[in-house]
Amino acid sequence: MFQRKHLTIHMDQAFGTALAPIPQSKKVARVALVDIADGASTILADCFRQFGIESVVLPAGEATRLQKEKFEACVVGLGPNAPAVMEAARSSSSNSRIVIYGLGGDTREAMRYSKYGVNAMFQEPVERTTALKLVRATQMLVLHEFRRYVRIPVVTEVAVETAAGKKFRATSVEISSGGMSLKTQEDIGAGNAVEVSFALLTLPRIWIRGSVTWRRPKHSFGVRFDQTDERRRRLKEWIDAYLES
Repeated sequence: MFQRKHLTIHMDQAFGTALAPIPQSKKVARVALVDIADGASTILADCFRQFGIESVVLPAGEATRLQKEKFEACVVGLGPNAPAVMEAARSSSSNSRIVIYGLGGDTREAMRYSKYGVNAMFQEPVERTTALKLVRATQMLVLHEFRRYVRIPVVTEVAVETAAGKKFRATSVEISSGGMSLKTQEDIGAGNAVEVSFALLTLPRIWIRGSVTWRRPKHSFGVRFDQTDERRRRLKEWIDAYLES
C-alpha cells in the first residue's frame, strides 16, 4: 500500500512537471548597424550588448532589410547612403517609429536628415566611454521601457523667439509633453519667456509658449512649456502615438 501511494505521488509530480507551462523566451531588442566601419561597429555592438540589445551589422546594400524585418533601433553612417537607409526605415510599417542614431559629422550636419527624425548622434571617431553614455541615456526608448513622463531624444531644428522679440535657431536634444532641452550658441538665461516652433516627423510645425528654466555650459538650456497653452495638446497626442506604435 505504501509503495502504491508512493508511486502515485511520483506520477503526480511527473505529470505536474510535464504539464507546467513552458516559459516564453523574452523578445530581444535589435539594433541595425548600417554602413558602419568594423572598428566602430565592434565598439557600438559592445555598448548595446551591455543593455541587452543585440546588434546586427548590415552593409549599405542590405539596408532593404529595414523594410522587411523588425528592428528597435538603427545606427546609420552619415554618408551618401544615409538618406536611402533612413527612408527605408521610416517607410516601413514595422519600423516607422524606429530609433535612429546618426554616426559622423556634427549636429549641424544632422539637420540635413531632420526630416527622418534622427534621435541622437554618435560622434566620430567612436570612443567607447562617450558611446556608452549615449546608449545608456537612450536605451529606455529602444527597449520600450518608458517612465511616466518620458523624454524622447530627437534632433530637429527649433525656432526660438523671446518676449523681447529676439529670434534665433536652436537644436533639440530631448522633448516631452512638458518641455524640451536644446542647444544653441545664443546667450539666453533662465527666466526668459519664449515661444518655440518645430516639426517632428508626422507632426506639422507647431508653436508653443514656455519659459527657460535652466542654462548649462556647452550652450544647452531647458524650456518648460506653458501648461495653459492649448497647442501643447497636439504634441502630447503625437508623443502618445509615438510610444504606442
